[in-house]
Amino acid sequence: MPSIKEKLHKENGYNLHLIQSEKYKTINIVVKFKAPLVKETITKRALLAYVLQQGTQSHPSSRELRTALDDLYGAVLSIDGGKKGESHIMSLRLEVANEKYLASNEEVMEKAMELLNEIIYHPKLEGEHFDSKIVKREKQTLKQKMDSVIDDKMSYANMRLIDEMCNDEPYKLHVHGYPDDLDEINEITLFDYYKELLVNDQMDIYILGDIEGKEIDKTVQSKFSREHSQTQQHQKVTTKSVEKVNEIKEEQSVQQGKLHLGYRTNIGYNDPEYFALQVFNGLFGGFPSSKLFMNVREKHSLAYYAASRIESHKGLLFVFSGIDPNDYNKAKDIILEQMESMKQGDFTDNQVEETKNMVISQLLETMDHPQGLIELLYHQILSDSQIKPDQMIEKIKDVKKDDLLKVGEKLELDTVYFLTSKGGNVDE
Repeated sequence: MPSIKEKLHKENGYNLHLIQSEKYKTINIVVKFKAPLVKETITKRALLAYVLQQGTQSHPSSRELRTALDDLYGAVLSIDGGKKGESHIMSLRLEVANEKYLASNEEVMEKAMELLNEIIYHPKLEGEHFDSKIVKREKQTLKQKMDSVIDDKMSYANMRLIDEMCNDEPYKLHVHGYPDDLDEINEITLFDYYKELLVNDQMDIYILGDIEGKEIDKTVQSKFSREHSQTQQHQKVTTKSVEKVNEIKEEQSVQQGKLHLGYRTNIGYNDPEYFALQVFNGLFGGFPSSKLFMNVREKHSLAYYAASRIESHKGLLFVFSGIDPNDYNKAKDIILEQMESMKQGDFTDNQVEETKNMVISQLLETMDHPQGLIELLYHQILSDSQIKPDQMIEKIKDVKKDDLLKVGEKLELDTVYFLTSKGGNVDE
């Protein structure tokens, strides 16, 4: 596959990443703001992502802002927040037409950067703070999002697993924030925090598309400037020994039990074993051919679903399964057996090769999408890694069975969380 052409410019207070690619007819612009996960600010950050989409000083309503996007040949804007390891990331994404492929001579890129500048630096205000009506409305929107996580029992179980597993760590913080904190936020306190974010957050701007020959860096410099020189903070996985497995059972009015397990991998994105961990997870529970799927779901018919995934920047592996509330012990024992089977090397070289191909195929699929490629590149910033996406593929190809056994030695079961029906029987 062709190498990814990324050029990094360190500008006034931010990093500018230019990725040249003739593959796409549009240009994708992504601005990322990164700060440590902190309880006092997490709800404000979540709310801010909603408020900034509701209007600017020149386009003071969401309808007028949508019209401005439509005028840019149907540009698409999205703003959201998420956590990677123990950092909170707010991402602003703008996809615009590449003027190179338009009949007109309109400077779309220039206008797009101008609009993005306005969304970030000149939001709709009421006097010297945010518009109170917008803040009130978006607080209700965010509260609905918080409620939807609670209503989605799979998401709820995963949230509760992390609550228990990472009880004394920042990673436990809920990415959508907390209802009690939401009640205390108003248009003044949110605006004060917004001003702090603009100054203190690490800022990265990605521009991906056929931009060769364009003076993109000068266009960005004219629209974005920060007065300070930022200090970059990189993620490091903290190794943590498990002294005793934490087992939590919670009862609610549910038909299907949710059995979720959390393992400490003690392996991060920047560790040499990371690529073997990807293959390990693929064999264990990442694909329909995995041990979890084939044994827990297919062979024993104990789960409606059974899968696993890794959290790259925190060093965790999660197991998800939906089971009959009465099958708790059987299902848990079989899941633990599959992990022990992985640690003992109970898999063939052929299975390893097949899984490596699936991991690579999944990676290529992610890279095929412009937003997916930008997310992959951003992993380097989060972890201070120099490994490019195309180099990752070669690293995965090099994984051997012995590498997987070394990964297995590092994995430790930390927490078992079971959401079950009220008054349900648990199998003996």
